[in-house]
Amino acid sequence: MPFYHRVGSIPKKRHTQFRKPDGSLYSEELISTEGFSSLYSLAYHCHPPTLVKDIGSAYSVQPKAALSKNLQNRSFLTFKAEPKDDYLASRVVMLFNKDLYLSVAAPKKSMTDYFYKNADADEVIFIHEGSGTLKTLFGQIKFEYGDYLVIPRGVIYQMQFDTEKNRLMITESFSPIKPPKRYLNQFGQLMEHSPYCERDIKLPENLETHDEKGDFKVLIKKQDLIYPYTYASHPFDAIGWDGFQYPYGFSIHNYEPITGRIHMPPPIHQTFEGHNFVICSFVPRMYDYHPDSIPAPYNHSNVDSDEVLYYVDGDFMSRKHVERGMISLHPKGIPHGPHPGTAEKSIGKTETKELAVMIDPFYPLEITQAAMDCEDPHYYKSWVE
Repeated sequence: MPFYHRVGSIPKKRHTQFRKPDGSLYSEELISTEGFSSLYSLAYHCHPPTLVKDIGSAYSVQPKAALSKNLQNRSFLTFKAEPKDDYLASRVVMLFNKDLYLSVAAPKKSMTDYFYKNADADEVIFIHEGSGTLKTLFGQIKFEYGDYLVIPRGVIYQMQFDTEKNRLMITESFSPIKPPKRYLNQFGQLMEHSPYCERDIKLPENLETHDEKGDFKVLIKKQDLIYPYTYASHPFDAIGWDGFQYPYGFSIHNYEPITGRIHMPPPIHQTFEGHNFVICSFVPRMYDYHPDSIPAPYNHSNVDSDEVLYYVDGDFMSRKHVERGMISLHPKGIPHGPHPGTAEKSIGKTETKELAVMIDPFYPLEITQAAMDCEDPHYYKSWVE
């Protein structure tokens, strides 16, 4: 989380002979980050992972800004996006900057005839609706409502869904996704005051070794282009692996909220971080317990970051007219706060049932046409209505 993990069969010593039952060598692959100076894993393939039979014509998936500069509080009703059969076709970028893309998706079908790899970005897939299995070279991770799936860049994967009703919120990060530094000791272990620990992490398991040759379509995203590759061997042909670099899952329901006598600032909800942004989890929790506390948040100025809130479920003490799947965007440069009457109404309340994901990027977000198409145009007036 990363911490050392191993699955399947591996040799006693790295970079040494590791042979199949027929006497031939397994093919070792170093899966490394930041050159050879950061996290890595070693995987052992039945076939070399370099067997490319064909490369098709690349096509663009680059997001385009309908609004590149913004100083208006906005909200977008993402459940208006129509579900699509295909996983990749259903992914729609809503907001983006040079550090991250924020997308929503409503795929109906599992990925059965192709695999996908994001070569540029770590992906954090939040499961709002649906369940299924994430399949990778490293094994499988069962997912369900409320799970974050963290998939490091370069990992080939398939999403298998249990039903056709699925809603996802996806963060693509062009830097590694990490836990907050203040929750880690000098050895990288999550400390006692962390709102979650290693026991909460869903690790890859149930490794299925596909010792198969044929035509295997892998769609690889790099620099906003999708490259259709055809490999001669199955991407999930590992007999085993070990290391620190692998996909994992974490349920928002296992995030243990930090509370206090008076209202706590948003960083106490932080769950992950990338370069120039953070991801936070707002979960059901006890309210502030000072006798004169005001549980609703105070007005605050977004001076150094945009604020994006993806509403999942529950009631929100600070907002009116909240819908599931709604995204609010409060840009840097202007203040925002509780809707009229909600601060007074929150006094005396003992708990909240809200559930939301917040992303705070430190550089302004650009807005796509897909977001503008599902915008509530009156949202910015909601503080005076």
